Amino acid sequence: MNRRDLINFLAAGIAIPLAPISISAASIKSGKRLILVELSGANDGLNTVIPIKDERYSELRPRIKIDRSKAFNLGNGLVLNSAMRSLDGALQAGDLAIMQGLGYPGQNRSHFKSIALWETGGDGTKSGKNGWLTEDIEQMAGSNQLDAHGISLDGGMGIFASPSGVWLSMTSLGQFSTLQNKLVMPNQTLTNNPALSFVLDRGQALNSSMQSISSKLSRLRNKNLNINAGDFGKQASMAAYLIDAGISAPVLKIKIGSFDTHENQTWRHRRLLQDLSKGLSGLRRALKQSGHWENTLIMTYSEFGRRAKENESGGTDHGTAAPHFLMSGSLEGGLWGIHPDLGNLKDGDVQFTTDYRVVYDKILSDWFGLEQNRFKNYRSKITDGLFS
Repeated sequence: MNRRDLINFLAAGIAIPLAPISISAASIKSGKRLILVELSGANDGLNTVIPIKDERYSELRPRIKIDRSKAFNLGNGLVLNSAMRSLDGALQAGDLAIMQGLGYPGQNRSHFKSIALWETGGDGTKSGKNGWLTEDIEQMAGSNQLDAHGISLDGGMGIFASPSGVWLSMTSLGQFSTLQNKLVMPNQTLTNNPALSFVLDRGQALNSSMQSISSKLSRLRNKNLNINAGDFGKQASMAAYLIDAGISAPVLKIKIGSFDTHENQTWRHRRLLQDLSKGLSGLRRALKQSGHWENTLIMTYSEFGRRAKENESGGTDHGTAAPHFLMSGSLEGGLWGIHPDLGNLKDGDVQFTTDYRVVYDKILSDWFGLEQNRFKNYRSKITDGLFS
């Protein structure tokens, strides 16, 4: 391996730290998994879950408000944007929970900084060093039978930041494949260099994981799955493929964007919500067909919400709190938490009503069985009874 190949190898794998796998046998036996869905660019919560009976909503958004005729009822004076009609089946079945007013203290309005906070479990005063679930997932006692701890299908690895564990990016696998035949085997002299030996060990471990994933995909039962929701639909389809093929990874990540609707929001936001809802409903349908819906949890997240008041360009600027969605065949659907009060704005923004880390604790403690997780201090009665 020459210097250029080594640099390329590091570039392809720098976000994929590798170490012996340690996940609980109980988690593997139950097949519990989490699919993270990033709403890149920051979704406008007020035009997604709409306080239709609040006159202040129309006053704040005279041009971009959603009419009652373009929404369907959720109860408690709230409606859901009709662009998300594809999720009505999940809502009626109790498979869709809407977590209201999620945010954190000291909101940062930078896309880069705030998404880093959400992905590492931080707030406006500090952020974490690793992904919010990597430490707890890796420390689950158990077996070494997994293909990976987590797999990103969109290339984003910030939420999987970790000095250990097997966190894969599918977009990097092609780079590794081209370098595979240039790997120096452990019994060759160049491995006297500790740094190079470490790189080679990582490469060999990744190669083993790739081979296992490829082998399972080749035996896939359902090869005709297609979710029609643009690029997001392709990612959702791949997630369903991986699960149906028996890929053992408790966490998958997909992404849809861009929700950064500073201008011409009305049609742009509607199209994004349509793709999001079609993708999620298609994923639900596929997982029900393959028998994995009860053991799968889907969670959306985003860096922040949008301002309460529309701007002069027919859009919205960076804001604070927003609602997010949880979907599974094993939860109690409906509205959870408190919708932000439009009569109690701070600097033109709604104030968050639930710290988003309450949801992180709930997923780690009740879904994965990790009660002593790093977010246990945020535990709240708000989410009692969420999982059935």
